[in-house]
Amino acid sequence: MKLADFDFDLPEDRIALRPVSPRDSARLLLIEPGAPRRDLSVRDLPGLLRAGDILVLNDTRVIPARLKGVRERGESRIKVEATLHRRLSPHVWTAFMRPGKKLAAGDRIAFGETADRACLLGGLDATVKEKGEGGEVTLAFDLAGPDLDAAIAEHGAMPLPPYIAAKRGEDAQDRADYQTVYADEEGSVAAPTAGLHFTPELFQRLAEAGVETAFVTLHVGAGTFLPVKTEDLSEHRMHAEWGEVDAPTAARLNAVHAAGGRIICVGTTSLRLLESATGEDGVVRPFLDETAIFITPGYRFRAADGLMTNFHLPKSTLFMLVSAFAGFDAMRAAYAHAIDSGYRFYSYGDASLLWRADA
Repeated sequence: MKLADFDFDLPEDRIALRPVSPRDSARLLLIEPGAPRRDLSVRDLPGLLRAGDILVLNDTRVIPARLKGVRERGESRIKVEATLHRRLSPHVWTAFMRPGKKLAAGDRIAFGETADRACLLGGLDATVKEKGEGGEVTLAFDLAGPDLDAAIAEHGAMPLPPYIAAKRGEDAQDRADYQTVYADEEGSVAAPTAGLHFTPELFQRLAEAGVETAFVTLHVGAGTFLPVKTEDLSEHRMHAEWGEVDAPTAARLNAVHAAGGRIICVGTTSLRLLESATGEDGVVRPFLDETAIFITPGYRFRAADGLMTNFHLPKSTLFMLVSAFAGFDAMRAAYAHAIDSGYRFYSYGDASLLWRADA
């Protein structure tokens, strides 16, 4: 299939700039093979699942990964912005930089200050170690470990997706809104947005319905926002992201399937990680590694039976993934229905519950 196959027209007013409140009042579009679409609410989720099913959620925690600073090269000083992407060591990160063309290996960057030094915060300086393609650079910070984490937390901003950041600035409310209520493991620069709909009350109702929950960790990188630039999808390469499925969780998931229960991934990040951890035999195994899995129509799913996810960008790898999961024609029709029915799209938008087309 070609990139153009995954294009569709989306009105600007369908892009959600703030989440609904409470979180679980968001709309939910149910898509299941051989059945009519149903317009529901996230609050209806417990009644759509069965006792013995298990939800798999990504417990990564978003860090304030957008940093503004000044590149220093001799007497030359220009403003720059970094979005941290992937941690390589206690003091080294890869980052997407703007303007990337103005950077070179050896440049010093002082984050937390303006070009005229009117707002010198200090304490978060870095050296450009390497420069890659597309504005990606490797930054070696002067601080390391917990000290670096604290400085990033102090000086960074929440990395809102480009389609939101282009319309409004990040503010204090985003520090809460752009984080799941169960976030635990720090390391993401983008939220696992399907999980933003969950509340303690919803978890309680799911437990009362006999639905289990399990947590895995995939640290989402800024590469999730990069557009696909190749018309031939076989030429596209995903950015690697670090993830973990521990042994007890893998054993629980295998036990659920053995007992006839269903595995429902909350978010494409959970699904991509779980598929990376599952063998051709359908057995989930412990996983502690990076994954760059790219799922398009024709992929044979190994573990996930259901997927709860938000509505994604045209021509995005995530729209390709849901098309592979629930069927290309079904998802094109579902997205057309969602647009016509006023569903809210993207990170702060509404949700869908998809059942696997080939299950």
